[in-house]
Amino acid sequence: MMNKKKMSIANQVLIALIAGIVFGILANSFFPKPFNEGLSKWMLVPFGNIFLRGIKMLVAPLVLVSLIVGTASIGDIKKLGRVGGKIIAYYLLTTALAITIALFVANIVNPGIGINIPAPKEFKPTEPPFLMDIFVNMIPTNPFEALVKGEMLQIIVFAILFGISLALFGEKGKLLLDVLENINEVLLKIIGIVMLFAPYGVFALISNVIIFQGIDVLLPLLKYALTIIFVLLVQVLLVYGSLLKILGKVNPVSFFKKFWPVMVVAFSTSSSNATIPVNLETCEKKLGVPESIASFTIPLGATVNMDGTAIMQGVASIFIAQIYGVDLTISQQLMIILTATLASIGTAGVPGVGLVMLTMVLQSVGLPIEGIGIIIGVDRILDMSRTVVNVTGDAVGTVIVSNSEKELNLTTYNSTLSA
Repeated sequence: MMNKKKMSIANQVLIALIAGIVFGILANSFFPKPFNEGLSKWMLVPFGNIFLRGIKMLVAPLVLVSLIVGTASIGDIKKLGRVGGKIIAYYLLTTALAITIALFVANIVNPGIGINIPAPKEFKPTEPPFLMDIFVNMIPTNPFEALVKGEMLQIIVFAILFGISLALFGEKGKLLLDVLENINEVLLKIIGIVMLFAPYGVFALISNVIIFQGIDVLLPLLKYALTIIFVLLVQVLLVYGSLLKILGKVNPVSFFKKFWPVMVVAFSTSSSNATIPVNLETCEKKLGVPESIASFTIPLGATVNMDGTAIMQGVASIFIAQIYGVDLTISQQLMIILTATLASIGTAGVPGVGLVMLTMVLQSVGLPIEGIGIIIGVDRILDMSRTVVNVTGDAVGTVIVSNSEKELNLTTYNSTLSA
């Protein structure tokens, strides 16, 4: 008797994503509003939040433990500095490149010209952080408080310092390192359990977004939305594909075949931080990245690498300038590149924070922040798309750095995925 092969979680999640989109469109089109509100309140929001909270539950402890283990496992402080320098340079350069491409395309497409947009919705911007405050606040006054509040930059700094100290402790620190490695493995096992509920969570999350956003919200801003999506695709396929081939010296097709399930989770959750667990597991188990490097670069990237967000900021700046009839000079557009690149360092990997950072970018070139109210309606859907780019950039940089250190397991990377 033939044994039926069980469908993988990745395929289940993809089917749930498609089913959620279809169901959301049908419900938005044919179900009465009170029914949709009840469905959202009693079914979709609770199921979606249960899955999302299950993943977020693991983010802070996993980042802390994996970064300590990764930093301590590297051992050699010079090597740690070398890996850190490479990955930060990669993150900053790809972010600057992403927003440059976004500005270039937006200047050609002119998404804000010839479009009649109603008066902007009321938008109350959150005061963007002063740049130097970001660096000061990276140092936690209380690491336990940082863990409770999920302050990712503070957790990262404390974990790296702890890992360096543990490495310097030598043989005496080996016992503690073994304990932390076991805790890390347990956390990954918990991820596996949580991911069993992923299809239901993904269906609920995407259905709820589509039911209340609908397709109609895209129509007035279709040119703007399509411009962003086009640049996001260019960044993923052309830029990341070329970097994997040229710098990483690996086959980009193999990467995307193995990485697309992480993209689905990123799209569904709209959170780089929430995707850390599955991103780590995929990089280590499927792409052949050593734990010592992945556990250092992935949590760091979820906080400081925001290529997708930078693309939105570039296109949105041009769009808002054209809506208000402002002609941005070359120097102003260079300022947008600089501001968005620096702003990405302090951008937390949570849904919607890109709008806060967009406030900083608009203020840097004197554009009215009220213009953000124009794009709020469509931003939730675009946020899902740009999160995919953010997490993909983290993994691409991790693979490139691993291979540059001659530590990428090419056998695992090039292996064929089992059913």
